Amino acid sequence: MAPLLASAALLISACSPGSSSASTPTGGTTQAALAALPQTTPESLSPYYTQKLTWRGCGVSGFQCTTMKAPLDYAKPGSGEVKLAVARKKATGEGKPLGSLLVNPGGPGGSAVEYLQQYAGIGYPAEVRAHYDMVAVDPRGVARSEPVVCLDGREMDAFTQTDVTPDDQKETNALVGADKKFAESCGAHSARLLRHVSTAEAARDMDILRALLGDRKLDYVGASYGTFLGATYAGLFPERVGRMVLDGAMDPSLDARTLNLEQTAGFETAFQAFAKDCVRQSDCPLGGRGTTPTQVGDHLKAFFRTLDAHPLAAGDARGRKLGEALATTGVIAAMYDQGTWGQLREALTSAMKDNDGTGLLTLSDSYYERGASGGYSNLMSANAAVNCLDLPPSFTGPDQVKKALPAFEKASPVFGETLAWSTLNCSYWPVRATGEPHRIVAKGAAPIVVVGTTRDPATPYRWAQALAAQLSSGRLLTYVGDGHTAYGRGSTCIDSAINTYLLHGTPPPHGKRCS
Repeated sequence: MAPLLASAALLISACSPGSSSASTPTGGTTQAALAALPQTTPESLSPYYTQKLTWRGCGVSGFQCTTMKAPLDYAKPGSGEVKLAVARKKATGEGKPLGSLLVNPGGPGGSAVEYLQQYAGIGYPAEVRAHYDMVAVDPRGVARSEPVVCLDGREMDAFTQTDVTPDDQKETNALVGADKKFAESCGAHSARLLRHVSTAEAARDMDILRALLGDRKLDYVGASYGTFLGATYAGLFPERVGRMVLDGAMDPSLDARTLNLEQTAGFETAFQAFAKDCVRQSDCPLGGRGTTPTQVGDHLKAFFRTLDAHPLAAGDARGRKLGEALATTGVIAAMYDQGTWGQLREALTSAMKDNDGTGLLTLSDSYYERGASGGYSNLMSANAAVNCLDLPPSFTGPDQVKKALPAFEKASPVFGETLAWSTLNCSYWPVRATGEPHRIVAKGAAPIVVVGTTRDPATPYRWAQALAAQLSSGRLLTYVGDGHTAYGRGSTCIDSAINTYLLHGTPPPHGKRCS
């Protein structure tokens, strides 16, 4: 099974101001805008906004953890609650404290608590950590916050190996069967929560946390899907927006099919950049100098076809072999960060020349967050649960996918077929979607910095342009380069602009470009 679309990387140069490059949103302009909630907190939610947090050690030096409660159903606050895991690292410096800075790495399904403890709380710029309490909450259904449960480790192994480029009806039936089993298992194990893991509900949870932390406004940095979460918060609570940075932005006005089709094109853009770089390297197994990106793609697709018929041994303790599905996922995983291109070349060389699939399997396992013991995080379970609730499915069944294949293959000759069939995962979901495409205006919000990378594979640059154009106070900040997201990835221009905003409240000029 190939990656679930609309997912995000969990990992996480000179510049000059330029004219605005924001464009009309890529989705239609006829959707209604997300309506703000009343500024006065309803009495029925008062117990949640006034609860007391008890901080304790986390087992990770320098960090504190606690648990907060939120209503399971905001429409019926008395019908049950969910418990959410929260972590923080207190500001490390002297001088004027700036309050809390909430961070989210994306997904949906990425653990914000883990991201805080392993990266943001120790890797964000020292001056930011000096003035802010760094805070994270695992969204409902994710990691430590009543995680959505679907398949066990061995079942996930089978699911991730499912052929998603079916050649005949038998293989199509097998793919549909795998998607149905996944969905039914989620429904069986997580029935109580599955209707209440939407992005809108997670955003409302963040407002409760803001109040409990004693902050008048929410300061926030969200990456990838975390931009949709942050923008949703801004749309619901525009007057409570503080200093907000949305890095690797999503466009909320797109329907699921358009979202997935444009993301497919984004991966092709990233692959073209990889291909151009690869042929300049002495160890590129897909061609040499003079080989065009199209030819590189043809060579890779031919290799995938070989794996479809003859999977490679990969040194796996459970006997998994590298077939087309896992190999494709491994390549896609490397598209998120140009820093892994060397690893991808090495893995492809081992597979194509030495018949050793270990390297590509390692990349695929990192994408799915599969541990060495064979267990998986709940990333893919939560990813599907949130995505399938936020938007109606792209397709209702295989016949619609087949009709859409030419468009997906045009968007990406390399990945189009795989990614088109991967959109079926929500078609058999046990609960109906509660969300619809919509614009987010957030009228009255403080400046919101929207960051886009021109060759971002997972969140195409046009999405950042679209979101910045929708937001009444959006400021587009562009990184001309490769990889998924831009903050903290090596551009001093990007980092300086964002740090200045977080520390001093001065946003970059709209349209500023960095390289």
